[in-house]
Amino acid sequence: MDNEKPQIAVFSLAFYPFEGGAEVACREIIKRLPRLNFAIFTYKFDMKWPSVEADGNAEIIRLGLGSNGKKYGRILDKALYIFRALRAAEKAHKEKKFKVIWAIMASYGGIAALFFKLRHPEISLLLTVQEGDSEKYLVSGRMGLVGFFGKKIFQKADFIQAISNYLKDFAIKRGARCPIEVVPNGVDIKNFSKKYSELEIKELRDRLGLKDEYIIVTTSRLVYKNGVDVLIDAIAKFREKTPNVKCLVVGDGPERSNLESKIKKLGIERNILLLGQIDQKEIPLYLKISDIFARPSRSEGLGNSFLEAMAAGIPVIGTPVGGIVDFLVDKETGFIMQVDDSKELADKIDFIIQNPELCKKIANNGLKMVKDRYSWDKIAESFSDIFNNKLIK
Repeated sequence: MDNEKPQIAVFSLAFYPFEGGAEVACREIIKRLPRLNFAIFTYKFDMKWPSVEADGNAEIIRLGLGSNGKKYGRILDKALYIFRALRAAEKAHKEKKFKVIWAIMASYGGIAALFFKLRHPEISLLLTVQEGDSEKYLVSGRMGLVGFFGKKIFQKADFIQAISNYLKDFAIKRGARCPIEVVPNGVDIKNFSKKYSELEIKELRDRLGLKDEYIIVTTSRLVYKNGVDVLIDAIAKFREKTPNVKCLVVGDGPERSNLESKIKKLGIERNILLLGQIDQKEIPLYLKISDIFARPSRSEGLGNSFLEAMAAGIPVIGTPVGGIVDFLVDKETGFIMQVDDSKELADKIDFIIQNPELCKKIANNGLKMVKDRYSWDKIAESFSDIFNNKLIK
């Protein structure tokens, strides 16, 4: 990498190839800022991964022993990551002379970034707030957002980028005193809006055993906050009126066994397909074969899965929580249901199916909105302004 370019130190517990929405966003932004260099200090989840890897204008430095799923070893190793990241960043700083510290969320990576900031107060600290859990959980939940360290990260930041107005308000409540800008995550619009051949669609439908059913899809980690249990209850209710329905659940997580038990108890094994983790590149095709996207979230930092479904051109159903309200307007860009109301969700599904022309218009509104406001190029422009005009001294 060109050492003449401004150097940015990025602290993120997770990063490619193990990544969620926050890490995908970070990677998409970085590759669109070629005039900056980035050193990413992340955790080595798998011992087979290289400790150092070049990726365009980024250098990925993976730290730790790669505990490969050993629960207690991984917990300890992630805690030790904070000090390993601090030590690695100090060593790199001697050569790179970092201009900005970038903390991806106020968790393990955020604590490492905080310690580095305390040692180098002259370097600007940018905090990205992407957390999707409820405010109650964020304040009293896992390490990084509790007690002294969690609050201190917000207080010591020189600039905060929040992906929604909900998270902007949360940052203020946590004691942030710096400028805060709402810059959402983006969507790969070209990928999610792409056209598929009839053969590609038929092959996937055949592989999943789909015939002439109405297809409801959700892309979601199987965690309590995402409300997949509510969707399953809604499918059971909807099936009483319309038996030919299939629900595709794309994603995996700790709630899987509980959801499997619920599906069996309700006797709807033929109506629900728990597909597990699907490669991100394949998800647009799963959306294209579906009639409706639904995710009855109990909390949400932003809700990228909704935006991806909108980009695919299908109607979406969501709840008025967290960052969802930034883009989901009832019967304008999608459909709103109340939290934990499976009957209302079943009714919304029925309404969409019974009113195809109206719902096509609403889906088109959602697609236009995503194209106008959520392209990665537009998001990267905002970050270029933040780095070059507000942080680099």
